[in-house]
Amino acid sequence: MDLFQSVVLGVVEGITEFLPISSTAHLALTSMILGLEQSEFMKSFEIGIQSGAILAVLYIYWHKLINNKQWLIKILVAFIPTGIIGFILYGVIKSMLLSNYTVMLWSLIIGGVLMILFELLYKEKGRQTEDISDLNYVKCLYIGAFQALAVIPGVSRAAATIIGGLLLKINRKVIVEFSFLLAVPTMFLATLYDLSKSSTDFTSSEVVNLLVGFAVSFVVAIFAIKFLLSYIRRHNFVAFGIYRIVIALIFLLFIL
Repeated sequence: MDLFQSVVLGVVEGITEFLPISSTAHLALTSMILGLEQSEFMKSFEIGIQSGAILAVLYIYWHKLINNKQWLIKILVAFIPTGIIGFILYGVIKSMLLSNYTVMLWSLIIGGVLMILFELLYKEKGRQTEDISDLNYVKCLYIGAFQALAVIPGVSRAAATIIGGLLLKINRKVIVEFSFLLAVPTMFLATLYDLSKSSTDFTSSEVVNLLVGFAVSFVVAIFAIKFLLSYIRRHNFVAFGIYRIVIALIFLLFIL
């Protein structure tokens, strides 16, 4: 990997981490296009640069987190299901799923179809949860359970969390923001856990590439977060569902 490839992957991560299109799948597919082998370092790199995007969440929301300690508790409660499942399945995820392009592409297609169907059928009925402060701990656990589905590459952590929240009658803007915040412990701890197992194997050039990808994903993610918050004011996620299907079919039919 060279610095240009690190920058490209950082841009892809920053754009896709918070959109319902699966950053994991996009990083893996972009690596394929760039001719990068899915080595142990590449898998760690793809996990590690996600923390750059997570830092963007802290940059944007730090003042709200400091002033709302209940938010922190609810985020940690929601993290529990993913933390348990991710810890148990870490070996399977990294050794088998992160390099399985077929699983990723079919997850993109199936997720895209479900996303379109959901948006066509979904109606905002009844009382909506209008603020993160109003979320109860049971709903937080349910949201975390939906997020845990994203241990399957291609599912999309953001998509699973947001759709799960909408099913629980949470306002769209509220669940989108909660999805941003829930990514903080999820990806930060995933990165720490992974680096604790593999960082000693990194060369100095690999460390530089990781830092570059991290920095680029941080900057790009700031704009991606602001874009999504603006987008959901007037649009649903049908366009993202169509995109998922199209990009997956292109790879299945013409590239793999």
